[in-house]
Formats: sequence, structure tokens, C-alpha cells
Amino acid sequence: MPATDAPLAEALLTGWTALLHRCGTDGDPAPAGRELLRRWSEPQRRYHTTDHLRAVLGQVDALAGHADDPDAVRLAAWFHDAVYRPDRSENEERSAVLAVRALSAAGLPAARVEEVTRLVRLTVTHHPGPGDRDGEVLCDADLAVLGGPPQAYAAYAAAVREEYAFVPEPDFRAGRAAVLRRLLALPALYRTPTAHARFDAAARTNLAAELARLEAAG
Repeated sequence: MPATDAPLAEALLTGWTALLHRCGTDGDPAPAGRELLRRWSEPQRRYHTTDHLRAVLGQVDALAGHADDPDAVRLAAWFHDAVYRPDRSENEERSAVLAVRALSAAGLPAARVEEVTRLVRLTVTHHPGPGDRDGEVLCDADLAVLGGPPQAYAAYAAAVREEYAFVPEPDFRAGRAAVLRRLLALPALYRTPTAHARFDAAARTNLAAELARLEAAG
């Protein structure tokens, strides 16, 4: 099982509680926060762990000035991989349904719940429409890992492979290569000016290098 150390869990829960109070919850946010942390610590996870949650939340904070509703983006970050089974394709939809249930129970306004669930579903494609500033921030925060230093990217790629350990190597290589080609074909990996400047060049280098390794191995 992925280890979630106590200080990280406590820091995340504190942030969750402050976020829900800021958004106007009419109850105690802690039980829902602990349930989310339990989900993010499930044994099948190797990359989509509380470390990923912390990283995405940090990137959302860094890009918050670009968002129309930064707290909606933060809520979406909490839920975007809350349901995660690597052997299933409906994770984002199930995560969105969980967000509706949890945030409605917390008494958040329906309009904000709707925005959060829209953002969660957007992580299927990472392709926000023109002018979707909240979507741009969430997608850029989620993809920031692609633009990390080579060693960090290698650790990310290895963790993804571990999550898909049940997939035979030739099939994994083919599927992963298709994902990498799709990402490299995008006219813009990052939509916010800040993320584009920080991550785009490194991300394209990392993606191309991994793709070359997969093609050579095949």
C-alpha cells in the first residue's frame, strides 16, 4: 500500500478543512476529508497517490491567479483521481459522481458543485475549451509532472508502469506509446502562460525520450 506519512495526511486534511469552510460548508469537513485521503492511499496506486494530490494542489496554488474560481479548481483537484482503478475506464466519471455526493452533502452551492464536477470530467481529455480558465489551471496542474527534471519524470513513468503491472509488456508499450504520441501532437501541452513557460519544453523532451525508449524496446 502506498505510504501516506502522518504529517502529509495532517497537512492535506488541514488544507481540505480550510477549503471547505471557505466554500461555505454547513458541516464538519473532516470525515469527508479523511475518506478522500483513504481513497488516495489505496493499495493499487503507485503514481496516483497523496503525493500526486499534494503536487497538483501546489501547482493549482501557483497558477491560481489565472483561474476564475481557484477554490473550485482546488476542489476538483481533490476529486479528480479520488476514484482510481487502473483496470477501468470510468474513473473520472465515478470521481465526478463522488464529488456531487460529497460536496452536496457538505452544503456547497449547486453552481459550484456543478463546476467542480465539470472540471473533474475534463481530466479525461485535458483539453479545455477556449476561455476555460479554471479548466486550463486544473489541466496544467495535473500535467505539470511531465515537465519535471529527467529523474523525476523517470520516477513518474516507472510508477505508472507499476500501476499497470497486470498489463503484459508488449501491450503496455503499445498503449503507452499511443498516449505519448497523442500528447506530443497537441499544439499546446499547457494553456496557462506560466505553466507553458515553465514546463512545455522539458515536457516535450521527456515525452519524446520515453517514446524513443519504448519504440527501441519494441
